[in-house]
Amino acid sequence: MKQIETLVKDIYDLFSLDPIKMDEKEVDKHIDTFGEMLKVHIKAFMYEEPRTRGNLRLSAIGKPDRQLWYDVNSKESIEDISSSTRIKFLYGYILEELLLLCASIAGHKVTDQQKEVNVEGVLGHQDSMIDDVLIDCKSASAYSFKKFKHNTLLEDDPFGYIAQISAYAEANQVNKAAFLVIDKSSGEICLTPVHQMEMINAKERVKHLKGMVSNDHVPDRCYNPIADGESGNLKLAIGCVYCSHKRECWQDVNHGKGLRAFRYSRGLSYLTRVAKEPKVEEVMNW
Repeated sequence: MKQIETLVKDIYDLFSLDPIKMDEKEVDKHIDTFGEMLKVHIKAFMYEEPRTRGNLRLSAIGKPDRQLWYDVNSKESIEDISSSTRIKFLYGYILEELLLLCASIAGHKVTDQQKEVNVEGVLGHQDSMIDDVLIDCKSASAYSFKKFKHNTLLEDDPFGYIAQISAYAEANQVNKAAFLVIDKSSGEICLTPVHQMEMINAKERVKHLKGMVSNDHVPDRCYNPIADGESGNLKLAIGCVYCSHKRECWQDVNHGKGLRAFRYSRGLSYLTRVAKEPKVEEVMNW
């Protein structure tokens, strides 16, 4: 029986020149499962309408309170996700399913894929168990991959991945888990163990969030604006830039005019205070 510690090496070995030792019929069975999971993801992107707001999900409990409050309670239209971003999400899911396929063909026991789990009435779907270890698969940019590879995610976890895997661990009543991560630009893979001491108390977090989103009071902003160079201008922190509620959340800034967006070579910069007019194009319809 294979052990989780050899998982990455065993996946890499699949792509060596040595023939795969698994029976071809077994390989076909795993590929069929992979195909079925791809069908689920692709049909979801093609036919399901994006959720505008709704209930809490375990995958989101690591988000900041204010963002989650808006997720559940906002009456405003959610900012559209660009087509390119949706494509990026889709191939991210495909890469994550590919990791599970490779783990299976490499001889590891892959079970409980997309199993529904429950913590204090909030539902979610875990990725899988591999060799009886709870696994959360991720595809990452080169920058984010380094945090998994060097085990520094606890120091910088803007998307709440530790909270997410903590919730899945709580639902399964296990005290250890791991991220299986692929760098989507290089193809490098790493396995990042997460010990119970690194996890949050998922039950308490869920209880807090259920009370918070049912309250009429909007929580404090998640991040303070940061200096935009030495101009005296202030711009959104990176955690706000990727939030779909930033327009509503910051509608009171710039003397009540809301955020102002300017197009730099590096992309849009959203200013909460304009002390000095930038010498670049202002984007009015963002």
